[in-house]
Amino acid sequence: MSRPQELHGKVCLVAGATRGAGRGIAVELGAAGATVYVTGRTTRTRRSEYDRPETIEDTADLVTEAGGRGIAVPTDHLEQDQVRALVDRIDGEQGRLDVLVNDIWGGEHLFGWEVPVWEHDLDKGLRLLRLAVDTHAITSHYALPLLLRHPGGLVVEVTDGTAEYNGTRYRNSFFYDLAKTSVLRMAFALGHELGPRGATAVALTPGWMRSEIMLDAFGVTEETWREALTAQPHFAISETPRYTGRAVAALAADPDVARFNGTSQSSGGLAAVYGHTDLDGSRPDAWRYLVEVQDTGKPADVTGYR
Repeated sequence: MSRPQELHGKVCLVAGATRGAGRGIAVELGAAGATVYVTGRTTRTRRSEYDRPETIEDTADLVTEAGGRGIAVPTDHLEQDQVRALVDRIDGEQGRLDVLVNDIWGGEHLFGWEVPVWEHDLDKGLRLLRLAVDTHAITSHYALPLLLRHPGGLVVEVTDGTAEYNGTRYRNSFFYDLAKTSVLRMAFALGHELGPRGATAVALTPGWMRSEIMLDAFGVTEETWREALTAQPHFAISETPRYTGRAVAALAADPDVARFNGTSQSSGGLAAVYGHTDLDGSRPDAWRYLVEVQDTGKPADVTGYR
């Protein structure tokens, strides 16, 4: 488990850190003492098409409050010039990059649940793929030369679902399925390209995450989230974004992290390895729960799963 200031002196880039998993990861890297560059499209003066209140400046402040140094850089990761400028800035200010987290997404409003490809809005589907796939490829293209400058670098590709789970199940729609499985494959491919050069790539999925958007969807807050169990009892297995953040901080602090190179991991699975917990002291294992309880139609019961 990552200890306070264990990442002091390390430089991290969390691409897509405005809210959700990206924010949770950035804050926990900060809690471990890292300098964390956080990017996104929503700032205190401009909102993305999400039109939500969370900003990258707020995330940077949370990183600093946690004990690290948060630096907000507005970046659209589909724009190559902006990504190149971001990496040039990190190089100029720090001269190194130790951890790259590709958490860029932005597709919540672009896919239809169980809508076949011939009925799905094509422009929205293609936009979703660009946001989920092109952004990661562009960011890796420009950031990895800096990361490889020093041995031991780590790349975390954040997705939804493990390779095992996604490999046997249809995930919501053609476009969503393709996006999330593509990110898993990115980590696999990067593992082959980075491993021989002294770095590690890992795909990581949260469980059922209580992001700001998810809490709003249920009409609850982090303090009242259990009220949502009336509508969806399986929500009892849910976790905070900080749980995924602690998994990333543990990976970043692990001198033997190369053992995970090219693999697919989950927040709950890594908690069993590193011993960290969620903010409430529990250790949710959502993907095992989904397979063994929710997907089999059993009544909601998280006993033994958190």
